Amino acid sequence: MKITTYLSRVFLVLVTLSTLSLSEDTAREIDSDANGALSVFYNEIYGSQAYLEKAKGYIVFSDVSEAGFFIGGKYGEGALRIAGKTQGYYSITSASMGFQAGMQKYSLIIVFTSDNALQKFVSNDDWDTGLDINIAMADWNNDEELDDIDFGSNMIGFVFDSTGMMGNFTMEGTRFEKITPDL
Repeated sequence: MKITTYLSRVFLVLVTLSTLSLSEDTAREIDSDANGALSVFYNEIYGSQAYLEKAKGYIVFSDVSEAGFFIGGKYGEGALRIAGKTQGYYSITSASMGFQAGMQKYSLIIVFTSDNALQKFVSNDDWDTGLDINIAMADWNNDEELDDIDFGSNMIGFVFDSTGMMGNFTMEGTRFEKITPDL
């Protein structure tokens, strides 16, 4: 009986992620949403605009949706920006398993601080975080200017504008995939 329940949950997550993957926004919608997320980022984090201007590139996922109950997943679509201009569109998909419960939405910006990290990301259409790359998740306080912090990584992730609640202790795999949205 337990295996049947487990398999049905896995099937439900896979169907949900497949459905979400098929509902791509247009390029114009992704760019508009990315601009809105950047505006919030600039207002919430002092020095963030200057920090992104110095970066080799960054990808903006304006609306990442995550949900889970023992088995979970997340999905979002974003724009890769180099020198402030969109150079491509990507989706983020993740599946997880373990102790977790809840739902949340948030914005995510991944900043590439080296040419090597940016090239590695761009040169691979399907990029998994479980391979040999790690993303440092930023931690700062309001007394610091973002430009003064050394995160010690070639890729830094910023999660902001979060709504909902998600608690977890899980094993997770995340995949970034290049997408071609309608204009």
